Amino acid sequence: MQSSTQNALPPVVDAEQWRRELDELRVREKAATRELDAIAAQRRRLPMVEMPDYTLMGEYGPVRLVDVFEGKSQLIVYNHMWFEGKQWHCPGCTGYTSQFTRLDFLDAYDARFVIVTQGPIDEALEYKERTGNRMDWYSTAGSPFGADVDAPAGGGFAVNVFLRDGDTVYRTWHTNGRGTEQLSHTFPLIDVLPYGRQEEWQDSPEGWPKTDAYDGWFTSQKVAELYGPGAHAHA
Repeated sequence: MQSSTQNALPPVVDAEQWRRELDELRVREKAATRELDAIAAQRRRLPMVEMPDYTLMGEYGPVRLVDVFEGKSQLIVYNHMWFEGKQWHCPGCTGYTSQFTRLDFLDAYDARFVIVTQGPIDEALEYKERTGNRMDWYSTAGSPFGADVDAPAGGGFAVNVFLRDGDTVYRTWHTNGRGTEQLSHTFPLIDVLPYGRQEEWQDSPEGWPKTDAYDGWFTSQKVAELYGPGAHAHA
């Protein structure tokens, strides 16, 4: 049968060979799952560091870091990159945080997940609205909080996790770069596709489609078009 695509295709085999090779891969997949379980177990055993009593800016004015928990004991913070004086901010952060539209399930785990950015709160809230972001935003502008948790002004993105004991807040975990992928559903879905992410750095068979890194990612403008206030007009 003639191929209908210009891309290279995986070899075609019978069902028995396909099952055999899938079973071989499954051994490695299960080992990776067990290793991730072991990593999570080690993460649960990390020590923590006490944080100062920071004051951030929220939608309704100044808010202490301890009050960002809104009574919960655990808090995940996505530190969103901010480009001072720009209309559009980090497309990776903008696209990444657009995924999180239903976070109520965290209530059962006594936790919240919010965005903190270095941008002024009025500009941050306008950007949230323009891009259709559904998360709660806070600003660390004028506070050392961002710099102290490895997300300084002009710096990169990060994820930080905190634990509250009464009025005392502790920092328990931090990651950045590709360490944030485990919190995403986009890359895990793309990675099970036959062609994967199609980025040039990946180890793929000869003839697989390849693009520059990030080419498949939404721009911030595209996120706004799809999810912002005018999204239904484009439907």
